[in-house]
Amino acid sequence: MSGGSPDVWKARRMYDPVKDGVEKSVLDVTYTEVTPADEQAELVHCFWQLRTEADLTEDFTLHAMPDACVNLLFDQQDTAIAGVTALQTTHTALNLGRSFHYVGVQFFPGVWRGNPEGTVDHYVGEPYVGELPLVTTNQTMSGSSFTEQISTLSELVDDLVSDGLVAQNVATAAILANIDDIKSVNDMAAVAGLSTRQLQRTLKATTRFTPHDLLKVLRIQQSFRRDYLLSFADQSHFTHSFKFVTGYTPREFKKTFDV
Repeated sequence: MSGGSPDVWKARRMYDPVKDGVEKSVLDVTYTEVTPADEQAELVHCFWQLRTEADLTEDFTLHAMPDACVNLLFDQQDTAIAGVTALQTTHTALNLGRSFHYVGVQFFPGVWRGNPEGTVDHYVGEPYVGELPLVTTNQTMSGSSFTEQISTLSELVDDLVSDGLVAQNVATAAILANIDDIKSVNDMAAVAGLSTRQLQRTLKATTRFTPHDLLKVLRIQQSFRRDYLLSFADQSHFTHSFKFVTGYTPREFKKTFDV
């Protein structure tokens, strides 16, 4: 899996979704993100860890942001709990309690080919009963350092690739690689080399997003990394879209969360 198409590598440079919202006032919650080795960089955005460093005095709420990525999630406090997670077009507030330790894999949009019926739109809180080796992977990682866990997760990704459950997606890679130049669904279809109808079918099958919804999420994600006027007609349009996706105005979000 070495090499990779130019669009895939350009997509990696262009699309860097922000982490989920952790309020600035919360001091004992840490988020760690590690980029994958080159062999997996066309599929995996990052390996990540979210945990409490000490028991909190009150329940912690994570402000989960849509980014069109699919995550494999593992609860290190209860190794029976794991799952495949994704969000659609708007944020979700997730109460994680006063003590937690999660690790996971974040895939780029479109590369997850597993059963969409097995994907949930929240942090998993139930024992995993699907066919993927998530529980055994979680048990293997238990008690290990995050560096050691990344090695285990990387091996899992390789196995999923071999099983055809993770694979390159030429259409979404082209979209991400050219996101700065995309102003409409027609532009999106053109860079993907598809008709708008083909694009609709392809995105729905591989991301669960319509083209309009995917474009909305990608634009908001890009606004964290560059001038919003490059993606939106004016400030009013940007503010309206930003609040729909995140639940906050841009000023409120920046004031509240460590992003």
